[in-house]
Amino acid sequence: MAGRDLKALLAAYRDRDDLSFRRAAQAIIEEEEAKRHTALAKDLRRLLASGSGLHVPSETIATPDAPRNRETDAPLAEIVKPIRGLGSLVLSPQLGDILAEITEEVHRWPQLDAASIPRRRSLLLYGPPGCGKTSIAEAIATELSRSLVIVKTEVIMSSYLGETASNISKIFEFASSGPYVLLFDEFDSIGKSREDSDDHGELRRVVNAVLQLVDRYQGPSLIIAATNHEKALDSALWRRFAEVLEVPLPNTEARKTVLLRVLMGRTDGHLDIDNAVAELGGLPHSAVERAGFDALRLALLSDRSVVTAADLHEATQRTLKRRWA
Repeated sequence: MAGRDLKALLAAYRDRDDLSFRRAAQAIIEEEEAKRHTALAKDLRRLLASGSGLHVPSETIATPDAPRNRETDAPLAEIVKPIRGLGSLVLSPQLGDILAEITEEVHRWPQLDAASIPRRRSLLLYGPPGCGKTSIAEAIATELSRSLVIVKTEVIMSSYLGETASNISKIFEFASSGPYVLLFDEFDSIGKSREDSDDHGELRRVVNAVLQLVDRYQGPSLIIAATNHEKALDSALWRRFAEVLEVPLPNTEARKTVLLRVLMGRTDGHLDIDNAVAELGGLPHSAVERAGFDALRLALLSDRSVVTAADLHEATQRTLKRRWA
């Protein structure tokens, strides 16, 4: 064990610096792995991943700042305290079950390690816009009591040679420093197919870097990537993720559930909900939700406490006229 890493570990403990503590611990683990002390390294990695690092009250541990773009000094990610859980989402039973399973699995990662079962550390979500991919990442973070780290794709991208790959590497290093839920939204912007004839060498190098970083990632965070344009993704990315899930458009039952949740009984009792749900067929969750809120808005602006059939009809027609993809 290198003396400098041990000193850094103790200094971080003294200062209650969770990020520095984890970095020092990670360096010690990597040193033990290099010495082929695999059993010890495995135990240390399991201990680090299963806790918060420093045993101090959770409210006293602040999530460290996100890494920054060297060129602009802008943060590469936004750190969000999640609010909604999986129970607040309207999902198909199959999708809801597997998301609950993955969440439970993260809680039990140490048991998987002990049983020599690989962790599912990465998740790729794909499907039409407005169907809840970002909300799923937030809900998983809530269920895990972790911060949601949303990568800022527009900040990561750089015009300087090699800088984009460097920024992505910084994000993965941050994900290795503590237990977070890390979300790459609009993942196709950095995972675009290398076969694209309009592409250039720099973006191909970025995709190669992403492939390697996802493939080699062994940290305590859960990596989630989301895309509305799955056909644009490089084919090699699909097999790099431990789990790939489609987030589809809502069916009739799901649309009705979304609409009723928004209206929350604030109706005059004469609404044709089923007709509105049918008219909204083929639209994403966000569109159905918007129709419900528009109906509530129309009622409020008319000084009524309940939604009428006319309100819902008008809100539905407005939603249908708007472009959603």
